[in-house]
Amino acid sequence: MKRIFFFDTPIDLLDMGQTVALAEAAMAGGRPLRHTAINVAKLVKLMRDPELAEDVCGSDVVGIDGMGIVYGLKLFGLRDIDRVSGVDLMLALMDHCARTGRRPYVLGARQEQLDKALAEARARFPGLEFAGSRNGYFTAEEEPQVVADIRASGADCLFVAMPTPRKERFLKAHADALGVPFVMGVGGSIDVLAGHVSRAPQWMQKTGLEWFHRMVKEPRKMVGRYATTNTAYAAMLLSSFLRRRNPVADEPTGRFHPYSSALR
Repeated sequence: MKRIFFFDTPIDLLDMGQTVALAEAAMAGGRPLRHTAINVAKLVKLMRDPELAEDVCGSDVVGIDGMGIVYGLKLFGLRDIDRVSGVDLMLALMDHCARTGRRPYVLGARQEQLDKALAEARARFPGLEFAGSRNGYFTAEEEPQVVADIRASGADCLFVAMPTPRKERFLKAHADALGVPFVMGVGGSIDVLAGHVSRAPQWMQKTGLEWFHRMVKEPRKMVGRYATTNTAYAAMLLSSFLRRRNPVADEPTGRFHPYSSALR
């Protein structure tokens, strides 16, 4: 696993097979491994949010979720970069669990969508057995019981389908108490699996236009987000390019968010 830093944020250069292998090694060895997926929106947000930056930088594995990150790295000289999207990784791990007898736990989404997603997963991956599930609508007072239930389930891996930064805060706060070897945030992936949210066609995913598909499908939710984060990211890339300041490094530089170098 090769780790680089992009705008002082750690990124692990892994393909799908390598990521699944890391997850299986954690499950087989019973040692905790926390995976975080990074995309343009999250990268921009953590530049302004020290707590989110700490959550991300403290993860054991930080995978590339968005093509915008791939293109940014290529702009500054990196080649053969693989995107391992959160939804694709979740599906690959569900398939792996079905074939190996591992049991995942799913936390998040609305109950109706969660039920549909679990039924679809069982149909898609014969033999898949879930350790348990719970929707994402619980209070702070209920959170300790949620954590206790997950721990008692004996799950081999945990998919947390909650938005940023809630899923990052939850995993950072309870990583040890959960007692699950492999944990990762999957955002809206459960809604995709349930058929509630459609994915962009393959050509849009490969060319980095998945954000445009989502914006068209969910304009109220996505227009403001993408207008803000994509513009900010483009400005970051352009500024670095024009100033000949390479944002790709082997270790944090402290130039892009000053708290980053203290996080590793």
